[in-house]
Amino acid sequence: MIDPMSLQAEPCSSLEELKTLCGSQHDYLLSHWDSLSDMQRLGLGAQIRQIDFDGIRRELSSQEKSCDWSQLAHKAEPPEAVRLEDRTDSLIQQAGHEGAQAIASGQVAMVLVAGGQGTRLGFDQPKGMFAIGPVSGRTLFQMHADSLRGAMKRYGVAIPFLVMTGPSTDQPTREYFAQNSNLGLDPNDLLIFEQGTMPAIDATTGRILMDSPSSIALSPDGHGGIVRALAKTGWLTEAKQRGIRHLFYAQVDNPLVRACDPVLIGLHRLAGSQATTQVVEKRFATEKVGNVVKLDGKTQIIEYSDLPEEAAKQTNPDGSLKLWAGNIAVHVFDVDFLERCCLSVDALPFHRARKAVAYVDEFGNAHAPMEPNAIKLERFVFDLLPAADKALVVEALAAEAFAPVKNAIGSPTDTPETCKAALVALHRQWLKNAGSFVDETCSVEIHPMWAWDQHEVQAKIGKPVRIESDTYFT
Repeated sequence: MIDPMSLQAEPCSSLEELKTLCGSQHDYLLSHWDSLSDMQRLGLGAQIRQIDFDGIRRELSSQEKSCDWSQLAHKAEPPEAVRLEDRTDSLIQQAGHEGAQAIASGQVAMVLVAGGQGTRLGFDQPKGMFAIGPVSGRTLFQMHADSLRGAMKRYGVAIPFLVMTGPSTDQPTREYFAQNSNLGLDPNDLLIFEQGTMPAIDATTGRILMDSPSSIALSPDGHGGIVRALAKTGWLTEAKQRGIRHLFYAQVDNPLVRACDPVLIGLHRLAGSQATTQVVEKRFATEKVGNVVKLDGKTQIIEYSDLPEEAAKQTNPDGSLKLWAGNIAVHVFDVDFLERCCLSVDALPFHRARKAVAYVDEFGNAHAPMEPNAIKLERFVFDLLPAADKALVVEALAAEAFAPVKNAIGSPTDTPETCKAALVALHRQWLKNAGSFVDETCSVEIHPMWAWDQHEVQAKIGKPVRIESDTYFT
């Protein structure tokens, strides 16, 4: 998103400079220049300067890879993973200690991907502003910020919180944090940054499409754009200077994520992994989650939409799913690895999607195609996994780690109701394990600053209590 106030401070765009950037192949982007206001010229100039014309040329000249997903899926094997049954008390203790040391010594930061609107929820604001606390009514942003604050309290250290927005959510997100005292976070450790965009490209001619005479048709470059966006802010360099070695990655729609999970970070470090992904066992074969697999010796993800049903339903002799590992978009990345990938053209390839994109031609005529006419380019963060020299897969219990808010009330799965129920069930179990009685008809919610995990709940509950009404522990 272009901030009009910042544009006013910029020098007027030079037409000759922009012509040089566009070259003869894309000079049509300036067809309406003479009719534009100074502000519109500034905006268009800023957009043109952001375009990687060489990258687009390189992408369009390369042959689009067509994968035979059916063949690949039948070749795919389950990933090498730390399964739940492998998590012995000894391993958990060792990993927890290793992760806690890394956090306490300031080697960990957290990034939250929050570029989406709540459209599918019937919510016309950034999804992070959606209220989900079962008793408190806290928003998704608050849930994650509070979990991170709980980790900071536990380990006595400041943990940088990075929030990646999108073009439509950047300004509302900044305003939300500013109006809510940065959700209790130190502004020096809060970075809100916008993911990049890519222009829509005419599928037939390769021409960049214009949304209006003064604006290019842009769309977010995917969650894989996080690497380039972080590099652009200078954060990767700053992180190394501050001694930050690991980046804990999560998405805003899953409030069950435990911020900077020390066990996950510890397992990542013990394995010498550069890219670690947390998974859960799929609830059913065709569940709409990415499938984490091993292909040609590399950890990869096959999207559910690319996995043929017959491959998804393959089973082991005991009847369990062969391709069992569902991606929940929780990762740990080494900062050195991200920096290396930022410099590599091949580390995060573009994926092409054919879409119907409205546009204005060089004569000012508006077009609204009903069929896909354009190519949109985006990157996926999980493509970092096969780029790693060492990648690790760690299974978590879904009831403790995965309750996303994706669909509107009344949908079969991943709704606000199912998410709230999962939060209540987890906190109810923590209280029960501490010896308390919790009426099954009651909703309970535990603020992470009151107790960050089950162990802190047990320490807080001095003696068993009876909970017979909705209760918020804060």
